[in-house]
Amino acid sequence: MEMKKILLVDDERSIVKMLETVLRKEGFTKIYTAYTAKEALHILKEHAIDIIVLDVMLPDESGFDLCPKIRQLTNAYILFLTAKVSDLDVLTGFAIGGDDYVTKPFNPLEIVARLKAYLRRNPIDEQQANKPSHNYDFGRFTLHSNSGELFVNGRLTPCPAQVYMLLLYFCKHPNQILSKNELLEAVWGFDHYVDDNTVAVHIRRIRERIETDPSKPELLLTVRGLGYKLVKEKKQ
Repeated sequence: MEMKKILLVDDERSIVKMLETVLRKEGFTKIYTAYTAKEALHILKEHAIDIIVLDVMLPDESGFDLCPKIRQLTNAYILFLTAKVSDLDVLTGFAIGGDDYVTKPFNPLEIVARLKAYLRRNPIDEQQANKPSHNYDFGRFTLHSNSGELFVNGRLTPCPAQVYMLLLYFCKHPNQILSKNELLEAVWGFDHYVDDNTVAVHIRRIRERIETDPSKPELLLTVRGLGYKLVKEKKQ
């Protein structure tokens, strides 16, 4: 945990200082801070950041506008800080590449809990680095479990952390119908509330990567009333 690099991005210095203090007390030691979108991008170009806590309201650019630029640089886990709680705002954050969100005002220990929950479920860590990688081959795409890489039609395809973890869970349970509740428990955990829209949006994000036509899925199927099922590509 202490090896994970965290970037805190918020123009409210008191919030950044509070989060940094609490994170250090909880064992996180590699913490970077930025107060503008420009500063955040500079840090991301210089350092391999693992986790980003990103405020939606920044002085030079919104977190929603910044997120796609971040995704061009890294697949790091992104947790939004937002005062907006409508479904549209939440779905917007997920759709552009965010992995989780916390609404202001918040308890800093909640942020710590979210990050620890993510790290517990993150299948890639230093101990696995030297282990042989297990590859899940579904024809059109291959997922490399240790390297955290997704190849679609032989080409490396960017895959944000939470999207990767959800796809990995499907790969480990091929041809099985998985309910939304099972996916929530296995991938997000019940450490905090996550609604059904979260699963649906992340399913869409997977389909945008692995399906020829995301609107007409052939691999990640919806089983009406029951959940979702990942199947192998049918041979021509």
